[in-house]
Amino acid sequence: MSEEAGDKKPKISKNDAAAMLLLSLGEADAAQILKHMGPKEVQRVGTAMAQLKDITQEQVESVMMDFLESVGKQTGMGIGTDDYIKNMLTEALGKDKADSLIDRILVGGNTTGLDTLKWMDGRAVAELIRYEHPQIQAIVVSYLEPDQAAEVLGTFDEKVRLDVMMRVASLESIQPQALQELNNILEKQFSGSASTKTTSIGGIKCAAEIMNFIDTNIEADLMDSIKEIDADMGTEIEDLMFVFDNLKDVDDKGIQTLLREVSSDVLIIALKGADTDLQEKIFKNMSKRAAELLRDDLEAKGPVKVSEVETSQKDILTIARRLADSGEISLGGSGEAMI
Repeated sequence: MSEEAGDKKPKISKNDAAAMLLLSLGEADAAQILKHMGPKEVQRVGTAMAQLKDITQEQVESVMMDFLESVGKQTGMGIGTDDYIKNMLTEALGKDKADSLIDRILVGGNTTGLDTLKWMDGRAVAELIRYEHPQIQAIVVSYLEPDQAAEVLGTFDEKVRLDVMMRVASLESIQPQALQELNNILEKQFSGSASTKTTSIGGIKCAAEIMNFIDTNIEADLMDSIKEIDADMGTEIEDLMFVFDNLKDVDDKGIQTLLREVSSDVLIIALKGADTDLQEKIFKNMSKRAAELLRDDLEAKGPVKVSEVETSQKDILTIARRLADSGEISLGGSGEAMI
């Protein structure tokens, strides 16, 4: 695969840099920092910490210097704290994810109970809300990370799954008081004060993100059912979904980064169902020899079940989204707005 020239030292990913910094701090201080992270961030950084090896003193010093330089240039102390928080969260999470979090921090909405659900196994969440009203289920599903929400929906029967997904796609905003009441169900107590400002939640984009993570067999049936009820909604959801073919919109550097994370066996099966343009984009971002070997393997590979192709493509898309979330690649096309 292609290698970038001109870099005198290997680039350290953001996840690895965070892992090095935390390991350098020691157990007690690192634990205090991790307490303020969400479940996805803890998982990513924890994985990076577990996988770190052969780290040089020079690399650690480089990470430390970059951190100190960043802290020296940016501070939230003094005036303009609200603007600082908004800018910081938007830079870290993207506008869409940051907006709802900003509402909760600056407006005073209390969503502790819902946040707790993000740390739970998807099946456990499903059992917790299984007998709640479908609108409550939709709010909870909208609030979870897309992959966790997909796992929750996967445990419901087809009729409930369709009802909840239609409600998710139709959601636009919810009063903080409603979130507090939902927390009362989850925590058996009220906390915080209400606000008249609504909080964005759910919607077509949220539904599309969840659909990206739903099992392939379930996804096809669910999409057909949505279209039967509301053809326009189904089309809007499809337009926002990031599918395998959208990898053609990822720049060459991003494709090279992605290929380093994908095994040859998975790539071969995934490309069996890809069009010529995407195959050629993959080939051109590999070394000449690697591309030739891949071409030979594709030609020699016999018939492959459609389900196997779809599973391999989903595996690659999962890796692509993880890399996009960590800032290592940028997903182009319709998918970019989703990350």
